Amino acid sequence: MRQSLVVMKFGGTSVEDATAMMRTAKIVGGRREKGLEAVVVVSAMAKVTDQLLAAAAAAGRGDKAGALAIAARLRTRHVETAAALVNDDRFAQLQVAIHHELDALDDLLRGISAVGELTPRTNDLVVSFGERLSSRMVAEAFDQLGLNGAHVDARSCIITDSNYGKAVPQEDAIEAKLREIVLPMIEAGKTPVMGGFIGSNAEGITTTLGRGGSDYTAALVGGGLHAGAIEIWTDVNGIMTTDPRICPDALRVKTISFEEAAELAYFGAKVLHPATILPAVQKSIPVWVLNSRNAENEGTQITAMAVKCKSPFKSIAAKKKLTIIDVVASRMLMSHGYLKAVFDVFDKYKCVIDMVSTSEVSISLSVDSNQQLPEICADLSKIADVKLEGNKALVCLVGEDIRGHNGIAGRVFSAISHVNVRMISQGASEINMSFMIDEEDVEEAVRSLHKAFFTNPDEAVFDVTDRVQVGSGA
Repeated sequence: MRQSLVVMKFGGTSVEDATAMMRTAKIVGGRREKGLEAVVVVSAMAKVTDQLLAAAAAAGRGDKAGALAIAARLRTRHVETAAALVNDDRFAQLQVAIHHELDALDDLLRGISAVGELTPRTNDLVVSFGERLSSRMVAEAFDQLGLNGAHVDARSCIITDSNYGKAVPQEDAIEAKLREIVLPMIEAGKTPVMGGFIGSNAEGITTTLGRGGSDYTAALVGGGLHAGAIEIWTDVNGIMTTDPRICPDALRVKTISFEEAAELAYFGAKVLHPATILPAVQKSIPVWVLNSRNAENEGTQITAMAVKCKSPFKSIAAKKKLTIIDVVASRMLMSHGYLKAVFDVFDKYKCVIDMVSTSEVSISLSVDSNQQLPEICADLSKIADVKLEGNKALVCLVGEDIRGHNGIAGRVFSAISHVNVRMISQGASEINMSFMIDEEDVEEAVRSLHKAFFTNPDEAVFDVTDRVQVGSGA
């Protein structure tokens, strides 16, 4: 393991304008001053990805003027940011590079509009421009400030399959490319800067890792280079006991296990992407979640093993926009292969199931409310009676060894006795207790649970002095 190497990922709000980029440079400079080597992964500037998706969609509808108007606004924003970021000589060069990239974007949008069709492959290419531009600008700013910034096109290192929109990284190929391209830069004293979220397949065609994929990129780079730490810089002070927009008295969690953090991320905590955890877990690399707007804060450390905690729970997450599917089949009672037949339907549509509850004749499942529900239900109705309940939410309480705390379920459901609970899951996991409720009851349930379990927090695990700065994640 290269203990002196830290991989630092900065989200969209951490590079949203010239001021934020300079703040990012100062943070990286602080690491370099401590004798650390840094590889920096950046997201697109805040809101740029959404605008690129809108431009691609407009072009796909044949709205060439609308698509090009969005691209023109992006051009102005990036050029103005570059002008405020670097000196005149560097700006002249950087401006040429920005115009070159955005000329290519304009040509691409015109082509999509002419064909009148937007494919997943072309969509990935359009949306890649955000990280391609932000990483080039940040690298130039770093170099001007004496950090020896060196731009790396992430597509040269992050090798994936061809599943456009949510490509699967090829970790052995990524490690080989990082050693070939990035490691010599580090050893030459440079600070490599690359865009997150984007990659390419074996043929060099641009792919993306899915939303939140910049965290994934950082973990892949950290794993491939055997880094000493991975830092996820966002705009909140770390992982919180719950969403501070729901509970203003939410506390920062000082330390949490990989397993707990992955559960929280999957079940709605927006601070980090769950896939971030996996490459780090495999190589026992600690991950830190830190606040670029409050760099002195210690953030949250995510480690392989959980620290002992007096409280049964570390955090409460909520995931909305779920649908419950009730599958009832009395005629299939005790029938061999029934469960397989049901789950094969979800596998056919690549639909992820959040929670399952069964009885003798029925299965209740919760899934993301998506456009394929009619097709899923049509296939299920061939083997059973099907009923849908929409506008549901899953509340998830995460903590180490929940099973070991006597009476914990009674305490949880006493705290929310005024809320109607539709489904419950506990036995499947030692670290997660989950239940389904109506979306409209989420905030009340979370506040009641937070009051019940975090009134006297364990100071070894929670920062009781840090009553949160409300942020939106990055």
